Amino acid sequence: MTEHWTPASWRGKPAKQIPTDYPDLAVLSRVEQTLRGMPPLVFAGEARRLKALLGEVSDGRAFLLQGGDCAESFKEFHADNIRDTFRLILQMAVVLTFAGGQPVVKVGRMAGQFGKPRSSAIETQAGVTLPSYRGDNVNGMEFTPEARTPDPQRLVQAYAQASSTLNLLRAFAGGGYADLYNVHRWTLGFVADSPQGARYRELSEKITEALTFMGAMGITPETHREIHQVEFFTSHEGLLLNVEEAMTRVDSTSGDWYDTSAHLLWIGERTRDPEGAHVEFFKGIKNPIGVKCGPTMEADELLRLADILNPKNEAGRLTLYGRFGFDKIEDRLPRLLRATKQAGRSVVWAIDPMHGNTLTANNGYKTRPFDRILSEVRSFVEICKAEGVHPGGVHLEMTGQNVTECTGGARRVSEGDLADRYHTHCDPRLNSEQALELAFLVAEKLKDERSQLAQRAVAGA
Repeated sequence: MTEHWTPASWRGKPAKQIPTDYPDLAVLSRVEQTLRGMPPLVFAGEARRLKALLGEVSDGRAFLLQGGDCAESFKEFHADNIRDTFRLILQMAVVLTFAGGQPVVKVGRMAGQFGKPRSSAIETQAGVTLPSYRGDNVNGMEFTPEARTPDPQRLVQAYAQASSTLNLLRAFAGGGYADLYNVHRWTLGFVADSPQGARYRELSEKITEALTFMGAMGITPETHREIHQVEFFTSHEGLLLNVEEAMTRVDSTSGDWYDTSAHLLWIGERTRDPEGAHVEFFKGIKNPIGVKCGPTMEADELLRLADILNPKNEAGRLTLYGRFGFDKIEDRLPRLLRATKQAGRSVVWAIDPMHGNTLTANNGYKTRPFDRILSEVRSFVEICKAEGVHPGGVHLEMTGQNVTECTGGARRVSEGDLADRYHTHCDPRLNSEQALELAFLVAEKLKDERSQLAQRAVAGA
């Protein structure tokens, strides 16, 4: 499959969602050359480590938690925002680890999630037509000809921001900020303040008891470094293939090609054509990769993609993200699960409950109802269990900030509240309370499933 592959071979294939309207392609070419000379953002060994951990997920022994911004922005780039989203992922992971009885692989939509696919290349307002906003690494949100003109220098700024973000994440992950006892104290504060806190108190108290027991046995951050630090990985949609090509390097230890812009990259719903440029590029890099599977995905297409992207059927190589909508998942997901299971495909099945549940509120704001998001996640777990497939993880658009972009949740964000703190550059995100609440509710589901499995095992014995 990859005998004649090069990082540039995608250029001979049909390419979707890649802007071609740069005013001066020579300037773009020089920027691409600049990026080729920049240091890697991540390293091949880190990507191999993530692949090994995702292999544990595909084998049913771990759970994937992937989350972060819909689209990172230059304007909101701040250490506090990075810290708060990182902390939120850690809090959710502790809850899911305890309830599911499995380690949680933590992956952020961070340090590179800039570009956004668009349904139309143009946008019209008040009779004026301009190029669509495609993410801060391409053009600006402001509806002016100057802002909407693609600027190659934005690619350099995006690289610098991703590099700074990764430096901070590495410091947080290894420098004590991620200490398990600290993370749980933060979560106790959430439980105390949440309107639904009483519902989550039992689980949080059991985590407290477990940590107390561990301390009594001498298992503390001082004696066990793994309690004091975490493994944390980055991911983004590999949309702008010219940038991904520029960041792809040969690993000196293996001789393989790795995209060093992120540990994991995925192909979106709009770019997963088996004959297209994105699939061509992704088949040659050795990073763990993902594919979004929407309501139009058919089983034969999915198996064809698996053949192209993971011909050796390597565990941890391919993650499939269902993104159907709460009202379509029961019809669409089972046939895809059956196809991969019957064909013996080693894949991670995860759910993206965000994109299929987007609607426009009466006041014109794009939003996502919390109840629909929760419903799709619960259906995912139930359907996977019924089909004998491990429900491997969740992929969420969320932020550690106290935004009002998704309706519902314990504080009952209404359509009228959306205007209060609607800060997203693209799609609505769960705020910190909604995301942690979702983690507790999913934890209840995982805990129930684990109890049922234990009961069946006892009955069978």
